[in-house]
Amino acid sequence: WFILNKTKRIVITGLGTINAIAGNVPEFTRALQEGVCGIGDVDLFDTAGCRAHTGGQIRDFDARRYIPPGYSRKRMSRADLLCFAAALEALRDAGLYPSDPAIREDMGVAIGGGSGGLLEAEGFYGDVLRKGSHRARFSTLSSIYCTSSADRLAAHLGLTGPKITLMTACSAGATVLGHGRDLIRSGHASLMLAGGVEPMCGFTYASFNALKALAPDVCRPFDVNRAGLSLGEAAAMMVLEPLAAALARGAKIYGEILGYGVTCDSHHMTAPDEQGSGAVRSMQAALADSGLSPEDIDYINAHGTATPVNDVTETKAIKEVFGKRAYAIGVSSTKAMTGHTLAASGALEGIVSVLALAHGFMPPTINYRDADPLCDLDYITQGVRWGEVRAVLSNSFAFGGNNTTVIFGKYRKGDGGDEPE
Repeated sequence: WFILNKTKRIVITGLGTINAIAGNVPEFTRALQEGVCGIGDVDLFDTAGCRAHTGGQIRDFDARRYIPPGYSRKRMSRADLLCFAAALEALRDAGLYPSDPAIREDMGVAIGGGSGGLLEAEGFYGDVLRKGSHRARFSTLSSIYCTSSADRLAAHLGLTGPKITLMTACSAGATVLGHGRDLIRSGHASLMLAGGVEPMCGFTYASFNALKALAPDVCRPFDVNRAGLSLGEAAAMMVLEPLAAALARGAKIYGEILGYGVTCDSHHMTAPDEQGSGAVRSMQAALADSGLSPEDIDYINAHGTATPVNDVTETKAIKEVFGKRAYAIGVSSTKAMTGHTLAASGALEGIVSVLALAHGFMPPTINYRDADPLCDLDYITQGVRWGEVRAVLSNSFAFGGNNTTVIFGKYRKGDGGDEPE
């Protein structure tokens, strides 16, 4: 089914996001450069009894600011609304609009999903328990499914290409970027709208609390005193298209997807293999797919959850793949700013990677205070680092042992490939 044209270069021409530190991509760029922390008190649901009460919640979200009338906003879940907001921004950024025939002819959508409409489901079942009412609106039922965001995007925008919802927990948003690239390379889509979405909800929060994975104060990736992650919510979307098509229509090009790797630990449902073998193979596969060597990577956007095991394991894996070069590469985790946005995180950090390429900076690891001798790389702890970034490796690891690594490259005119003569 997948016969890939590996010489076809796939570029990123549109970005869109809404998250705890920004309502759009320009705001996100500034917040990353300034090291803004979006972690605060959670009030979407009751956190009583949890070891933490904070997270990267999107504050004062008003769908009317992002989504015009005519899109059946009242029928959408929070996940759907966030996804629409990011998708519409990405399309506008790419110079594409819902009325444009170009996006209706074989444009596909690929979403990394997680909890879907679970927040709304909690509200419904809460009413059942409190009031004994079993009545529910059809819109509530139809928006509970994790496929709802992709379904509604395709229906409202008239997208006729492949429609995919991928659920591999915290690696989903990264995996759909690579899969979107392959759908274009294989001829199954002419353009792809790809990314991830994850709203916060009580069930997810309680689950991570039960695992004792939540930081009781702030998230401190790679710090010796790290005590867990801060959950967050976000939507992050990209427009992907062939380089030749982007050049032909004069589109702005942020960068390109050079390669990706996907592996499985086959080790434990919620813990990584502490030897880092799955992460090592994921990074090696991405490098092989991209045709790059470890010396070509300028920045690593780490999974960096700030759990005791993850950060040591990821550091060990990076050193295994990069050898001595590991100590010369800037590595940072942006989860201390946005929170861990689970299924959206790989796509959100894909946008971080692309912005680093486009604007020449490496975002910092904030909240870092004390070094861990087992985490001994350059974690960019003293604020943003400026300078040309030509290639970024971004890691996303997940429950179930799912690992995805995506490599993004800076677009340079005259590099060859699909450019028209």
